[in-house]
Amino acid sequence: MTPWKLPLIVAAIAAPVALAFALAGPGVGGAVGAFAGVAIVVAAAVQRPRGPIVSAAAADSRRHILLVVGRPVEDPAEVRRIARAAGVEGEQAGAEVLVLAPASIGFFDRWASDLESARRQAQQNLVLTVASLAKAGIAAEARVGDEDLVQAVEDQLQTFPASAVILATGSAGEDEAGTAAAAELGSRLQAEFHHLVLEPASG
Repeated sequence: MTPWKLPLIVAAIAAPVALAFALAGPGVGGAVGAFAGVAIVVAAAVQRPRGPIVSAAAADSRRHILLVVGRPVEDPAEVRRIARAAGVEGEQAGAEVLVLAPASIGFFDRWASDLESARRQAQQNLVLTVASLAKAGIAAEARVGDEDLVQAVEDQLQTFPASAVILATGSAGEDEAGTAAAAELGSRLQAEFHHLVLEPASG
C-alpha cells in the first residue's frame, strides 16, 4: 500500500463515526462505529492474496528487458551494471528494452489534483535514462507507469513479454518504497528479476 492511502482510509473510517456521535448522540455513533468495524473485518476476509506476476508470452526468441527506474540513470557505470544484469552486453541489437518510470505523486499534489507535474518528472527520468542507454549502444523505448512500483510492473507485464525485470532504486535508507517493492517483486515475479541499488544521487 502506498503511504498516502493509509491516512485516507483512517479518515474515511473515523469521520462518519465522529459525525454520528456529534449529530445523533452515543447510540447512533456506536452503531455506526460497529458497522465500520464489521465492514473492515469483511473487507479483510474477502481480500484475495496477491499471487504470482506472470508476463505475457513472447512471440520471438529475443531477450525482452523491463527496466524500472524511480530516478534517472545517467552514470555510465550504472548503465554497464544494468547491461550486465540484463544480459545484453555485446548483443544489444537483439534485445528489446523498455524503460518504465512510475509517476510518483505527492500527498499535497494529489489533494490539489496536480498529477501532471508527477508525469513530467517521470518523463524527464525516462528521457535521461534512455539517452544514457543510447550512449552505451542500447536502444530502448520508454513509458510512464502507475505510481505504485509493483502495480506498474504488473500492469506492464500484461502486454510486455519480459525475459527479465530490473528494478533500479536507491538504498534502503533513501528509498523505502523501492526497497519494499523489490522484496515483493522478488517473491512474486515469475520472470528473472534483478534489484540494483544505485549510488546516491549527486547534488
